[in-house]
Formats: sequence, C-alpha cells, structure tokens
Amino acid sequence: MITFKTVCISTLFLLFIDVSVCIAQDIQDKICGEWITAERNLVVKVFRKAGDFKAKIIWFKNDGSKPDITDFKDESNPNPNLRGRKILGMDIVEGLIFKPETKSWEKGKIYDPYHGRFWDSSASLTADGKLKVTGYWKFKWIGKTLTFDRLEKTEMVGKI
Repeated sequence: MITFKTVCISTLFLLFIDVSVCIAQDIQDKICGEWITAERNLVVKVFRKAGDFKAKIIWFKNDGSKPDITDFKDESNPNPNLRGRKILGMDIVEGLIFKPETKSWEKGKIYDPYHGRFWDSSASLTADGKLKVTGYWKFKWIGKTLTFDRLEKTEMVGKI
C-alpha cells in the first residue's frame, strides 16, 4: 500500500535528482558560446550536439595571403575530396565529453587546418573564466594550449 509518506519521499527524491541534473548541465554548458584567442586572431563557437561538445571557426584574422577570409580553403587536408572546403565555418573540435570529477572536457579531437592533422584534445575553464584548449599527441604535456576569452556579442562588431 502506497502511503502519503512514500509519495512525499519519492517526490523529494525525484526533485533532488532533477535539480542535480540541471546543476551538472549548467556546469558543462559553461563552455558553450563564442570565444576569442588571447592574441585576438581567432574566434570559435563552442556548442553541444548529440551529447558531446564541438567548436567551429567563425572568424580569423587574415594573414594577407588572400583578400578575404572566406577564400581560405582546407588545402592541407590529407583527403583530396576535402581540400576545397572553407575554413570559415569548419568544425575544428569534436567529441569533447564533460568529466564532472575534473570539471573538464576530455577525449576530443582537434583539427589543425594549417597542417591537415587531428590531435587529441581537452578543455577546461580557469577560475577567472578563461577557456584553455589543449591539442596534444598521446600526452597532454606533448601539446599546445590556446587560451580564449569569452567574446561578448558587441565585441564582434568592428572591434576585433
């Protein structure tokens, strides 16, 4: 027989689980948004799709070799069929999975369009809100870390 006490305890338990899931989701989604490198030469948009986190290039500083950033293609890609795709809008990070115990995103892959290579990838947020993305080969200490600042929408309009 179900009692009022059992219903109340079950309801409180489900509410606790629901709140816990929402809090965990808020933490892992903090990585989402638009980020600009400390050098202010690259902007990426981080988003969640199908349970993992990805990033795409939405702006980069033209090195002067081509008149417009929309002209840059993935020319170093080892797959000849992909060499014609545009770098602008390209997904460059995929497969990042949030690890609550370390409050970091791990097991991702990052694509280096300049060399046409994939590297292992991880990401974390610092106490002051900076995004650290590391691309590495087998070991994190054999890699490179890029630091990003969160980009406010108003910054994109003529201020980069």
